[in-house]
Amino acid sequence: MSDANLMLGLEHPDDAGVYRVTDELALILTVDFFTPMVDDPYAFGQIAVANALSDVYAMGGAPRLAMNIIGFPIGTMDVGILERILKGGADKIAEAGVLLVGGHSVDDPEPKYGLSVTGFVHPDRVLPSRGARAGDRLILTKPVGTGIISTAIKADMAEDHTTARIIRIMSTLNRAAAECMARYDVHACTDITGFGLLGHAAEMVEGGDVGMVIHAKAVPVFPEALEFAAMGLLPAGLYRNEQFRRAMIVNDGVDDDLIKVFCDPQTSGGLFISLPHEQAAHLLRDLHAEGVTEASIVGEIVDAPAGVITVRP
Repeated sequence: MSDANLMLGLEHPDDAGVYRVTDELALILTVDFFTPMVDDPYAFGQIAVANALSDVYAMGGAPRLAMNIIGFPIGTMDVGILERILKGGADKIAEAGVLLVGGHSVDDPEPKYGLSVTGFVHPDRVLPSRGARAGDRLILTKPVGTGIISTAIKADMAEDHTTARIIRIMSTLNRAAAECMARYDVHACTDITGFGLLGHAAEMVEGGDVGMVIHAKAVPVFPEALEFAAMGLLPAGLYRNEQFRRAMIVNDGVDDDLIKVFCDPQTSGGLFISLPHEQAAHLLRDLHAEGVTEASIVGEIVDAPAGVITVRP
């Protein structure tokens, strides 16, 4: 079935679906949920919500309505844990200015939480993940390495201050970053989540007429993630990401452990923004002024080789 008002759907998969309602309004539709990656139920609720809302921000929109998606083992786990998860989620939803309008729950052996989200955007302001142009600069707004550190947390190998920092980063909304980039002529945007930095970067140039260069030293990275990578403490998803995109990646002299961090599946990662080179420094200044202090210009879009990501020191 086709519909002329469907701007982005299954035919051209992106961070979310987009449906035009009027000449002035389109709906952004997305859903995301997962199992806990930290021990604190309240923090898990906050992270799950920030992650679910992020797709709307990445599409250039503002999230407006949300519905809870919950799986919980009612008979085997203290219901107080569920209450803390939902409290964390509700507080983060309120922080984002989003209305919680309902939800659905099931009895599930393993806890799961997330949201379905509806956002609003002007049809002319939708930001697809593809559309980057040669000469664009690339800005990443959060550090990478949360998947590796989450694996270390599960193994009781992460120190408390490291755990606290990644919880703070993962539970931070991409709202401020999205509001900053809305003032600029952004050509493409995505958020860095399960496919890792290189996986989502690959989506931006796959099948197109441009390539990408990433400058490894400019990429914000959790230093602990590098340490754990050197120890071989890596999530299974990292290996899948690395294998899947291997043919598109050219490593031009970067340490292999750092490449692994760039393949690390992220939870509630930052926005990855492609915009004209003459505007990049100004957007970066605005991001820093609005508290997105770890944002960095990490690369550029190039004419050739098309469909290839070159990672340089």
